[in-house]
Amino acid sequence: MKVNWLLLIGFIVACNLIGALGAIWTSSDSSWYKGINKPSFNPPSWIFGPVWTLLFTLMGIALYLVWVAPSSKIRTIALVIFGIHFVLNVLWSYLFFGANNPLASLIEIFVLLVFIVATGIYFYMINRFAGYLFIPYFLWVAFASFLNYSIWNLNK
Repeated sequence: MKVNWLLLIGFIVACNLIGALGAIWTSSDSSWYKGINKPSFNPPSWIFGPVWTLLFTLMGIALYLVWVAPSSKIRTIALVIFGIHFVLNVLWSYLFFGANNPLASLIEIFVLLVFIVATGIYFYMINRFAGYLFIPYFLWVAFASFLNYSIWNLNK
């Protein structure tokens, strides 16, 4: 397969820029976040930027692989599910950090997990490697779900 490097880089940059929208509300320096109880396994703040950059980059590569696949009904469904999942990804940041609502963000992150799995499955049906690229993302968000639950539980 011949790679369209401009398109691939464009998808990687786009995913990172859209993902960065969540950073509008995300601040580990906020007085609310500093003041809440966090579990002992809460990662240091510096880890989130590099991890999310890697995950959004993998997402961009997966999206490229699906985008360049032959047009089909499955591909269209995959792209729609991907779009919905991305909205949910950004929404979580707003609910948790912007609205300071660990319960709402906990409920929402479980919906996000369902859409991550659905996106990964549909991407896999189109391009196996694209589906595999969603595994680290799923694992990170599963961990984030447990972290979100723990923060909610410690602060209810």
